[in-house]
Amino acid sequence: MAKQAKTNPDFFGFEELLTDAERDELTEIRDFLQREIKPLANEAWDKAEFPFESIDKFAKLGIAGFQYPEYGDGRARRPLFNGFLSIELNKVDPSLAVASGVHTGLAMGSIYGGGDQQQRDRWMPDMVAWNKIGAFGLTEPEGGSDVAGGMRTTARRDSDEWVLNGAKRWIGNGTFADLVVVWARDEADGNVKGFVVEKGTPGFTASKIEGKIALRSVQNADLTLENVRVPEANRLQNIDSFRDTAKVLAKTRGNVAWQALGVAIRAYELAREYAVTREQFGKPIGSFQMIQDLLVKMLGDITAMFGMVTRLAQKMEEGGAGADQAALAKSFTTTRMREVVSWARELFGGNGIVLDYEVAKFFADAEAVYSFEGSREMNTLIVGKAITGHSAFV
Repeated sequence: MAKQAKTNPDFFGFEELLTDAERDELTEIRDFLQREIKPLANEAWDKAEFPFESIDKFAKLGIAGFQYPEYGDGRARRPLFNGFLSIELNKVDPSLAVASGVHTGLAMGSIYGGGDQQQRDRWMPDMVAWNKIGAFGLTEPEGGSDVAGGMRTTARRDSDEWVLNGAKRWIGNGTFADLVVVWARDEADGNVKGFVVEKGTPGFTASKIEGKIALRSVQNADLTLENVRVPEANRLQNIDSFRDTAKVLAKTRGNVAWQALGVAIRAYELAREYAVTREQFGKPIGSFQMIQDLLVKMLGDITAMFGMVTRLAQKMEEGGAGADQAALAKSFTTTRMREVVSWARELFGGNGIVLDYEVAKFFADAEAVYSFEGSREMNTLIVGKAITGHSAFV
């Protein structure tokens, strides 16, 4: 006789590290996401369209202010809580989680960390309320991993304005963002600086990248800047070099590790549910040894990922998390995520390649999560330098 199944993918109970109040809030958010956001997800993904009705729903949820309490509800959330929030967002839909993360993490994080008080007060309230949507323009058509040293987008000072020229690629929210943080190399000193380019600025155009197989709802764009003029007031005043850009990326890279965990968890949940309901040879396939082996390997990866990101969040709260630790977390979790979604898709057989069973979406989306915020190889080199003292970057 079968025992009661343990259905929770948090097999070691990491969520128990949250306070009672945090778990209550997480439950409310989880219910809201399932009720308000999930019904929009699959159709938007299938059509490669962004569900704009989700913006008002995210605004109502209030999550944009969680990392910036003075512009939100005044109550700071711990990094560990924000990590579990990321899990819930990605379990519902990785595309909408990425769109939200670009806005709240990359764009708002750049303005909050790189702007002065006047700039933060100017833009952050509208961004917290989702009245203005942000994007982050770093990657270029000819520059991905080497963008730090090979950035081709330029900025030239002209009196009290800056003139920007260049191109950016793979810019999430880029087709409709109100504010785009554009990174450009100053022609005068060679240093990378950050600029907030507002929607409608002459010379600034965005075109949607078509034909994606992953994160299809995210409106990634090619950006073109032709003599785009922005005032000095739109130059992020606390950004002096690419090292400052890297600080923003180090913070968001840790969130990608949580994102990978959320994707892996949902793929596992779908696979486990399918295994106990799908029958072959007169009984559930979950009763077969090879299926159980797949599920246990998936659960093992998820548990290891939980341990790493939980400790990373704790160190962030303590103020001791380093960029190298965030890089290891991103590299490790996205690799394990890739295994989990592959095994989940395998468990579904032919049903695993159609959207009806949902696992196909997570299988495809995982490829994008694996690649962005620094490839596995680049993050490996960051960690390699930390543990050997020698840089292997070309």
